[in-house]
Amino acid sequence: MNKYKDFDNYLKEYPDENGYFGEYGGAYLPEELIKAFKESDEAYEAICHSAQFINELRRIRKDFQGRPTPVHHCERLSKLFGNCQIYLKREDLNHTGAHKLNHCMGEGLLAKYMGKKKIIAETGAGQHGVAIATAAAYFGMECDVYMGEVDIEKQHPNVIRMKMLGANVVPVSAGLKTLKEACDAAFDAFLREHETAIYCIGSALGPHPFPMMVRDFQSVIGIEAREQFLEMTGIMPDAVCACVGGGSNSLGMFVPFLADPVEIYGIEPLGRGENIGDHAATMKFGTKGRIHGFNTYVLQDEAGEPLPVYSIASGLDYPGVGPEHALLRDLDRVHYDTVSDEEAMEAFFLLSRYEGIIPAIESAHAVAYAIKYAKTHKSGSILACLSGRGDKDIDYVYEKYGCGEQFKLKYDN
Repeated sequence: MNKYKDFDNYLKEYPDENGYFGEYGGAYLPEELIKAFKESDEAYEAICHSAQFINELRRIRKDFQGRPTPVHHCERLSKLFGNCQIYLKREDLNHTGAHKLNHCMGEGLLAKYMGKKKIIAETGAGQHGVAIATAAAYFGMECDVYMGEVDIEKQHPNVIRMKMLGANVVPVSAGLKTLKEACDAAFDAFLREHETAIYCIGSALGPHPFPMMVRDFQSVIGIEAREQFLEMTGIMPDAVCACVGGGSNSLGMFVPFLADPVEIYGIEPLGRGENIGDHAATMKFGTKGRIHGFNTYVLQDEAGEPLPVYSIASGLDYPGVGPEHALLRDLDRVHYDTVSDEEAMEAFFLLSRYEGIIPAIESAHAVAYAIKYAKTHKSGSILACLSGRGDKDIDYVYEKYGCGEQFKLKYDN
């Protein structure tokens, strides 16, 4: 049986009408929120096939976001490691500097259709926060963005951008003060304000319908990339890869390639190592569980409580993963691997110095894997999703690593 052919009808099969990707997903909600999430589901189902909605979203993507973003051939970086060619889907050139605006403008348009007055969101690295603040400004809505205090300190440029766009950045001081706690706080806020607000989740996770909605809005990445790569080379790439935190940029990249003879790799953060609290590699070390209202793989203790997680990339330090990723792993269609902090930072500086592109640290995980792939394959090609640019990370990186002279010397010699 052709394993790729098995995915021809994938989008019609997943999720099912209850929001499940196999055994993952669903919507486990407080009683008072069931109606609110059902309202979002019904509104999305009503407009997702509407020519008016689709045409308006296409106009926004073209005239406001600057889509399509290009595919770039990393000629110098590829030569550094042999004959396997590295390509990048340049989501860093999307307006606001990352892929996040793809679903934020879709969710903002949905909120407008529903008559909502406020958008509530969480953010880790701040890219989702900036994107949702941009959408709120564009559609004329109030915006509250919940962000852990640790991430506020690490991602100061994005905090300023959110505030300049008119968003109210709400610091979260509970627990580890990072993404998981920001999600908790945003969820609690939506519980209080759901009648007038919409919760715009920052990745392809959470209760149904958000994993499906975000996946659909982000699929523009892979749809464009597939067409562009074919036009550039006349063939499919041998492999596609993207970083995986919650899973929005990666699913957007992967789903359009599922039925093609292409190997697909999702790259998680190994951080400082394999000990608890030193990584956020959910697929490698997690077990089946429930978090933030849906079933998936979770880094959890024996009581089912989320474990502490860490990544140098604030957008990847989440103890769960989107439910669709869990299904794709079980179906053996996507391979999941890890990249350490040091590998990601080496890739960060190599891409900067050899291609003139400063990536987000999250995206540097995908670049690091593309480099690994190129080192072990004598020919062929790999297409990586460069999910965002590194403006937000420059101060933090300079403080910790300087300008990366150690990596330049290693390869120049």
